[in-house]
Amino acid sequence: MKKTLIISCLILCGSNLFSQQLPHFSQYFLNDFLINPAVAGSRGYFEGVSTHRYQWEGITDAPRTYTLSVNGPSKNRKMGFGGYLFTDIVGPTRRTGFNLSYAYHLKINDNLKVSLGLNAGLLQFMIDASKITLRDQNDAIISQGVQSELVPDAGFGLFVYHKKYYFGFSAPQLLNTKLDLAEVGQGTEGTLPSHFFATAGYKYQVTDDFIIEPIAFMKYVSPVPIQFEGTLKVTYKEKVWLSGTYRDKDAITASVGFFMNNSFTVAYAHDFTTTNLKNYSDGTHELMIGARFYNRKKKEKAAPSIQ
Repeated sequence: MKKTLIISCLILCGSNLFSQQLPHFSQYFLNDFLINPAVAGSRGYFEGVSTHRYQWEGITDAPRTYTLSVNGPSKNRKMGFGGYLFTDIVGPTRRTGFNLSYAYHLKINDNLKVSLGLNAGLLQFMIDASKITLRDQNDAIISQGVQSELVPDAGFGLFVYHKKYYFGFSAPQLLNTKLDLAEVGQGTEGTLPSHFFATAGYKYQVTDDFIIEPIAFMKYVSPVPIQFEGTLKVTYKEKVWLSGTYRDKDAITASVGFFMNNSFTVAYAHDFTTTNLKNYSDGTHELMIGARFYNRKKKEKAAPSIQ
């Protein structure tokens, strides 16, 4: 009962219902296109990635997120294109939609490029009131049916990248779209707040076989305090990697992944919750599966690499 009440308090809190943060991915550094449209086309091949995230395992109605994304470059590599579909489920609420992205890449020198990207799409928010048990059955805010609303979305991204390092900045949900599923008057309207993400990483070639990559990530959405996390990723022969992440005031994450046949990626991450939710949850599971599609003429020249 306590487990259900925790989630109920998180998702049924008036207008804050629609002011929640975007889903977080523990392995964002393996598919940073999801958080930054400027990444599209920056790696010279098309890539399809599917991510499944089961948050706070053991808590009833905990968040579940599923994504499917594809991105890649134009023939001259001056532009990038991509898109993704997603579903984010929290108890009786569901957030689904799609985004399409475009990026333009500027060559600074032989090793350094800058990309500017935009994305736009549609989001649908739904509440299945039949799955909610109310203390006051005459509550006018939530009906007994399925309520939904379809709204536009757009974002911006910047990506600076080199074979040894990169820096990214992105701002999804720039439209600050208003939402009001209840439609019963004042006080129930919510807003999709703008988010601000910043990422940076550097690859150290320690030996011929080992690469060490420190990665930093920052997230901000008002009025929540800025959240930081740091990751250390160790890659062996560009085939296998292990990583550890500390996320401020949230969790510690361990991740392992494999890169097979220069084309397929499989990775798993487990979040060990550090907040009071650890008393109710067994942690968070995240599975990522990806496939790369090369230009046949360039495939032989392409050296295998792990993001």
